[in-house]
Amino acid sequence: MITFLVCIAILIVGYFTYGKYVEKVFGEKEKRPTPAYVNADGVDYVPMSTPKNSLIQLLNIAGTGPVFGPIAGALYGPVAFIWIVVGCIFAGAVHDYLTGMISIRNKGAHLPELVSKFLGKFMKHVVNVFALLLLLLVGTVFVSSPAMLISNLMDGKVALAIIVGVIFFYYILATLLPVDKIIGRFYPYFGALLVVSALGVGIGLVVTGAPIPELSFQNMHPGNLPIFPLIFFTITCGALSGFHATQTPIISRTTQNENQGRKIFYGMMIAEGIIAMIWAAASMSLFNGYGGLSELIAAGGPAAVVSEVSLLMLGSIGGTLAILGVIVLPITSGDTAFRAARMIIAEYFKFGQAKIASRLWIAIPLFVISYALTKIDFNILWRYFSWANQVTAVIALWVGAMYLFLAKKNHWIATIPASFMTYMVVVYILYEPTMGFGIPLNASFIGGLIASAILVGIFFVSAHKKRGTSFLLDEDVSGYRVNN
Repeated sequence: MITFLVCIAILIVGYFTYGKYVEKVFGEKEKRPTPAYVNADGVDYVPMSTPKNSLIQLLNIAGTGPVFGPIAGALYGPVAFIWIVVGCIFAGAVHDYLTGMISIRNKGAHLPELVSKFLGKFMKHVVNVFALLLLLLVGTVFVSSPAMLISNLMDGKVALAIIVGVIFFYYILATLLPVDKIIGRFYPYFGALLVVSALGVGIGLVVTGAPIPELSFQNMHPGNLPIFPLIFFTITCGALSGFHATQTPIISRTTQNENQGRKIFYGMMIAEGIIAMIWAAASMSLFNGYGGLSELIAAGGPAAVVSEVSLLMLGSIGGTLAILGVIVLPITSGDTAFRAARMIIAEYFKFGQAKIASRLWIAIPLFVISYALTKIDFNILWRYFSWANQVTAVIALWVGAMYLFLAKKNHWIATIPASFMTYMVVVYILYEPTMGFGIPLNASFIGGLIASAILVGIFFVSAHKKRGTSFLLDEDVSGYRVNN
């Protein structure tokens, strides 16, 4: 298991080295007041401690993505490890840090508002559609997946519809109540359960000497599906996920100081990458090869793999706790997905959110639509979620690239991953036979190269035009210091 252990070590070293470099490039300002104080409202803008914000951020971003995604990605073999490590350090954590910090500098603005400011009003409408679609799909997926896990845990003794109803009821409460009443109060404990369960499985792999395969670039997928571009849409959370760009503004509104940003945003993405590594490794090693893993996924979905891995590694009691940790993941991302959707709609239409009735007018239609979506096949939902997710990630990375370009800083830390994922997003939609155009793979690679080159060119033309203007990168908060 040398590859597995080295990859974990690289992720940790990446936080202390590349993470520090990204922080230095951005230039955090310790004395600049954050939105938690400047815009304090007792509902969404509430200052909370770094440990609490970090655990909440981890739970917000770590849905079933860093578990279900790596389980499916494990079918490709150890090449999945490479994408998790490289993607997490150089794309996903950079994406999360920049969206979180740029949001802090702009009154805790959500992604559509940031896109409008940095990429133009037309792109704001585009990202509003993608962000809301993504959040609805995330909320729905993160109702269905924990419900399946709970049903498996209870041997089907409670009807799936009842479990779904209970989860939706909790989501309604978490979406409507002030952020510090449920999310701020209980999530740190959920976060501890998540971390302990993931570490339990990881330590179990090492102690038992599980036969984790070493690094290989060979495609092990039983269905012979192409690694490029599918691996980037199979493993999203744990490597790069646009869903995170919809979640970081929730915590940018509760962060006390900019110097906490690397721990909260970059660091928690690294933690998610470690969780993804553990579940990918367990899936590759415990089911007699990729054929056995494929059969288990076909029979019971990723939820069945979670149950089997947890019980094999940790026994009945420890395994149950590990399963509960994985159940916590999607539930604590689903509720904040709906919360973020409510905030985005409220900001788009300028609806005040101080009164609970105002929140209800937005939240209830969201839950009705999501309930209807739970009737769609889970695999189809996951496919649409994955593409919408990576499109959103690409847009968020371009926001970060534009911010750094206009600030005359090293924008390449965002521009390179943004360009690469723009290419992959286009190739995927050209190639994908069921939801895309079904073009042959080689032709899709050529078409993707042409389209992405055009889009990158448009970015640089727009960036150079903006650089020559009196563009205001950060909101002015000097008045807060004077008055307080």
